[in-house]
Amino acid sequence: MAQYAILIYAKTHADEAETVPGAREAHDRHFEDMVKSGSLVAAFALQPAADTATSIHGDVVTDGPFIDAKEVIAGFAIIEAPDLDAALEIARANPATQQGGGVEVRPVEGGFIADGSATA
Repeated sequence: MAQYAILIYAKTHADEAETVPGAREAHDRHFEDMVKSGSLVAAFALQPAADTATSIHGDVVTDGPFIDAKEVIAGFAIIEAPDLDAALEIARANPATQQGGGVEVRPVEGGFIADGSATA
């Protein structure tokens, strides 16, 4: 089966999980659905970019996201799906698509997971 990266975007001016009632629970349910279906390979939520991102461009290191945008990557998942249409169906169910953000789906060309352990 092919692997696909789902990049999850959220608005930069607010933490959607805090401002949309039930947002965190919706993401948790979507995560559990992907686990139960066997499609989830890996998933990571990122801390808010405005507070924690550090960017490097050439020799310059700056605080904040690399580009100034209305949306930032809030997390990502790697899934397995038989084809792009199936991957899009899984991605379309991500709550970010209904909470003012969105998702981007891209085929994975290659990758490596060191030990498969979870991080907190």
